[in-house]
Amino acid sequence: MSRKEQLGQVFRFALVGGVNTGTFFVIYLLLHPWMPYFAAYSLAFVLAMVGSFFMNTYFTYRTRPTWKKFFLFPLTNITNFVIQSVGLYALVTWVGMDTRIAPLVAAVVAIPFTFLLSRKILVPGAARAAAAPPAEAGSVAGSTGSSAGSSAGSSAGSSSRV
Repeated sequence: MSRKEQLGQVFRFALVGGVNTGTFFVIYLLLHPWMPYFAAYSLAFVLAMVGSFFMNTYFTYRTRPTWKKFFLFPLTNITNFVIQSVGLYALVTWVGMDTRIAPLVAAVVAIPFTFLLSRKILVPGAARAAAAPPAEAGSVAGSTGSSAGSSAGSSAGSSSRV
């Protein structure tokens, strides 16, 4: 994958992240008056994660969603959830931040981790291409870059499409 393609992917991820964070925050604010803040946070997180999966497969990484990826995607978000949860708790409990703002601040901190983990799950071979020496990276990226949709489908084996 060329540097330009990687930058495009990072830009699309940031755009999806912004939309997803906004969606999460609106859901959180709607639920917050009706339930404890952490329950509202958790439910909003799960609902936004489903939307994030589809936005990232179709738009960010331009690959087809599969049931396998759908069920693996939450694993990538476990780290995100832990970072955000610890951050939320720390910001509210120790810093005294308003419970309506703290989830947004905690979400920003988790962004780089989420990008790397979601890319590893949603783009077959992305981790190998990133770790390969420059001479090999072109050939590896060439085999997964533009054909991400077809390689994603074949990597899922016989799993059904979402």
